This record gives sequence, structure tokens and C-alpha cells, in this order.
Amino acid sequence: MTSTTADILLLAFGSFSILIALTVLGEVLRARQPADMPNPVLETYMTRVQSWWGMVAFVGIALLTGKVGVMILFAFVSFAALREFLTLTAKTQADHIALALAFFVVLPLQYVFVGMGWTGLFAIFIPVYAFLLLPIVSALRGNANRFLVRVAETQWALMITVFCVSHVPALMTLDLPDYSERAVLLIAFLVMVVQLGDLLEYFFGRRIGRTKIAPGLSPKTWEGVACGVTCAMIIGGLLSWITPFAPLGAMAMAGAASLVGMFGSIVFAAIKRDRGVKDWSHLIPGQGGFVDQLDSVIFAAPIFYHLTRYFYT
Repeated sequence: MTSTTADILLLAFGSFSILIALTVLGEVLRARQPADMPNPVLETYMTRVQSWWGMVAFVGIALLTGKVGVMILFAFVSFAALREFLTLTAKTQADHIALALAFFVVLPLQYVFVGMGWTGLFAIFIPVYAFLLLPIVSALRGNANRFLVRVAETQWALMITVFCVSHVPALMTLDLPDYSERAVLLIAFLVMVVQLGDLLEYFFGRRIGRTKIAPGLSPKTWEGVACGVTCAMIIGGLLSWITPFAPLGAMAMAGAASLVGMFGSIVFAAIKRDRGVKDWSHLIPGQGGFVDQLDSVIFAAPIFYHLTRYFYT
């Protein structure tokens, strides 16, 4: 057993221990609630914790299988998230070929470029080439009805669900001195600090939050975000041993990723409000779909990747 595998198993054990503690806490609070007066905030908290059990298991298995397993997992996540996103957009028959290219050409090529470590190409493939070529395919079908809206929504979907998500496995391709063989642990670090920070932001925001950041869009409060980011930084410092960062550097990286992720979730809330839906899909009972679960990680991944590349490679 390699040291990296041992660390992944240790992280999995620690994550399950935390989830057990969070589950017990929720059950204790639920037991104190009157049977005829359910607490919707507590029920949402418990549903989030329950969904975390599955997420930890899937990510843990992917990390143990190495680079190929991680690539397959996040390519599947991108496919499912792209489908969820495009379900809520305006499309006509003229866009069918462009959509087929997005799913079956652009998406797999993006992950091939990431897997091959072709940094320059995967960084511009969707923002430049897909941005230019897919609208040409739609325009050649001769339908100008809401053309700008249709192509813009397709590009936004690709940027969010494929380009941004692909930066998570791209962490394994970074040339980090004395760390490249352990780079898979950066994925665990990113997902844990962002998701735990999000969970704690939700808990503290409902407990002590008073000042909403974007009334009418999201229940997030400045107090909840401050507590969530602070907790993410503490968690990042405690997990610095699995990263190439010093403890203070790990805290700074965790804080930046968590903060960007939380504001990213507000962007997704605005999109859902614009589309008139509560969740992106109903794949996970009570918690929506892949985009709902990963909204913070989606926004945090490119920032975390480029900060790591700039300061540590």
C-alpha cells in the first residue's frame, strides 16, 4: 500500500467519522422537535448530510482507482450536469446537431486534453473553439429565432458543467515539486473544504444569520458566509498535511475556494430563479441534481487550480 492510498483511506475514515457525528447531531435535534411541528431547516440539513454519505463514497472510490477513475467520474458528472443545465434552456430543432457535438465531441475531447496534460489546449478549447464553432453549426440550419439566447445558453452550459468541472481532475496534471504522485489528494482537499464550508455556512446561516447577501435570490447571509469560510479555513489548515501547502497557505487556499464557491452558488440560485425552478433536477431526493450538489465546487475549481498553478508549480 502506497502512502497516497493510506492517506486516502485515512481521509475516508475521517470523513465518515465526521458524517456520523453530523448525523447524530441532527438526530438529537430532531428528537427534541415536537412530532407535530417538523423543522424544515433541520430536515434540509439532514438531507444534505445523507447525500454527503453517497458523495464521500463515490469520490473515495474514484480517488483509490487513480487518474483513470477520477477522469471517468468527473466526465460522467459533467455529462449529467450538462444535461440538467440544457434541460432548462431554450432550444429548437436547429440546435440538435450543435447539442450532439457538445455532448459527444466537445465534452469527451475536453477530458482527453486534461488527461493528456495538454494544459494550453484544454484551457482554450471550450472558451475559444467551441465558442466559435458551435454557433456556426446552429446558424447553418437557418433559424434566427432567439439565436443569440440559444447559443449563449449552450456556451454557458459548456463553460459551467464541462470547462469548470474539468479543472477538478486537472489538478492531477500539475507539476508540483515532490508532490506530483500525490496530486490526487488535492481533489480530496478541494472537495472537502468547499463542501464542508458550504454545509457549515448553511447551519450557521440559519442559526445566527441576519443580513441576507442577495434578498430574493438566496437565503445566504453575511454571517453564515463568514462562519462557513472561517470553518473552511480551519479545516484547510488541519488538512495541510495532504497538500503541498504550508498550514497558513492551506488556510488561505481553502478560504479562497470556499468564498468563491459560496458566491457561485448564488449565481446558480439566480439562474434557477430566472428559470422558475427550485432544483436543477430530481435525481437526488430532496437535494436536486448534480449541479445542485456541486454548485460551489464548480465555481471554486478553476480558481483553486490556477492559484495552485501560479504559486506552487
